[in-house]
Amino acid sequence: MGKKVVIIGAVALGPKVACRLRRLDPSAEIILLDRDNLISYGGCGIPYYVGGDINDIEDLQKTTAHVLRDQAFFADYKGIRVLTRVEAREIRRREKRVRICHLETGREEFLDYDKLVLATGARAVRPPFPGADLPRVLTVSDLHDAETIKKLMATGKIGKAAVIGAGAIGLEITEALTDLWGVTTTLIEMEDQVLPTLLGKCIARVAAKELEKHGVSLLLETKVMAIAEDGDTGRLTVHTSRTTFDVDIVVLAAGVRPNTELAREADLALGMSGAISVDRRLRTSDPDIYAGGDCIEVRNLVSGENTPMALGSLANRQGRIIATNISGGQSHFKGTVGTFCLKLFDFAISKAGLTYRQARETGFDPVYAVVSQVDHAHFYPSSEMLYIALVADRKSRKILGIEAAGKNGDAVKARVDTVAVLLRHGLDVDEVCSLETGYAPPFASAMDVINNAGNALDNILAGSNRPVDAADFLYEFARKTTRVLDIRGEKEAEPYKEKYGARWLNIPQNQLRRRITEIPADEPLFLLCDTGPRSYEAQVFLASQGLTNTRNIQGGLAMIKVTEPEFVS
Repeated sequence: MGKKVVIIGAVALGPKVACRLRRLDPSAEIILLDRDNLISYGGCGIPYYVGGDINDIEDLQKTTAHVLRDQAFFADYKGIRVLTRVEAREIRRREKRVRICHLETGREEFLDYDKLVLATGARAVRPPFPGADLPRVLTVSDLHDAETIKKLMATGKIGKAAVIGAGAIGLEITEALTDLWGVTTTLIEMEDQVLPTLLGKCIARVAAKELEKHGVSLLLETKVMAIAEDGDTGRLTVHTSRTTFDVDIVVLAAGVRPNTELAREADLALGMSGAISVDRRLRTSDPDIYAGGDCIEVRNLVSGENTPMALGSLANRQGRIIATNISGGQSHFKGTVGTFCLKLFDFAISKAGLTYRQARETGFDPVYAVVSQVDHAHFYPSSEMLYIALVADRKSRKILGIEAAGKNGDAVKARVDTVAVLLRHGLDVDEVCSLETGYAPPFASAMDVINNAGNALDNILAGSNRPVDAADFLYEFARKTTRVLDIRGEKEAEPYKEKYGARWLNIPQNQLRRRITEIPADEPLFLLCDTGPRSYEAQVFLASQGLTNTRNIQGGLAMIKVTEPEFVS
């Protein structure tokens, strides 16, 4: 008789452990249990089911061979015993037993184990304001929630919705409600930007503008104070710190909290975040108990800090490692750089490593560059603009993070993935400048956008590029205290000269040397071109002539257009 392994939790990590362990140890007795009746599904696909990209909810539970992963599948295909609607109530570590309860009948029993795996995941946070538990205030934490929301949408009686929380789930569910169902959606966020724990302000502005372009009403720096229900109509009134409005449904996307009650009551060590603490083999403080997925904290390989990281990709990789170690192997999970990506209407957003704010809070002295460049060769017809922010430590020149946005999702993800792989090993600015990537006009430029992001950052660190964010430029320009030096052609600049008059000085780059006397030496100037490189060259030349009171607009007019299209309309 082989090892007896009990796995608590059967959504992502648990099934991965079970199936990998069965392949490694055909004699093991494996019991997989979950309090729900729906198991082994792709939770990250829930917003796409709600939004209609996935028509059948069972598609989230099927294998690539279109077999439903239910109890019969695990029994017949894998030889794994699955117990659904069963809750683990207590871990008795000395006896190596788990007390479980069959929720349908209330019957309790004990399961013995040689090795125990905690795959208890995380649960959606319900903020403590009045009305958070009303019937039409929903979360998107499991398939039941998804089915409830979609059924409400299908009635045709949901015209207005509010989504609370502008993290990844909040943005995905906002798109789902708005894009397919045509629901008028208000997205509410306490912080001053969307995706506040995932993006810096620059790329976050790109995401925010994409939301607004598709009709989403965005309330930033706004707290929800209460939600009230009309007893006759069922409509909800959302009271916020800024305004009050009525909706038909509210979706909570205010984050998740690790499910650690079992671990805490069993006196297993928890980390500073409150999630379960594990070693590099994903063992808890009890060497016979493993844990992974959303209920543990993992090491951020850039900051060195431990934190929960609720990503399905990590859970699956950790499941493989746990199974390997239970079967006698020596596999390690070193940590993560926090790579993520999402689709947002016509844009893709991706990130790895630290944002500028996270880097500063961690103790680095961060500096960043923002570039706009087409993702293919500029002469290739299907090229689309790609926006990249690259963060480094000023003293060590170590790359700390990368963020990207653009319409070609594969191109966005490929650039971030390239840097993400290297972040864990330590990567400096010079290496990004010379990073080798594949080149063909349908896929990239000869000098890839990643290389140019490194080049821009190198120039900023050297002091030759003195930048300003597009958003900061717009703020200062609106105060009418500074002027623009536009070095594009006369035809390109003409609409801006007409709109802004004397505040918009146009001297094309090829005329700059002979017309330098026209440039005022005693006032600050914003330098502008289409994407940034030409205005940087102008800045270098002007500095050589003693004109140093200039700032180069990062990402050029392309970044202004994508974050504030009204400026150029």
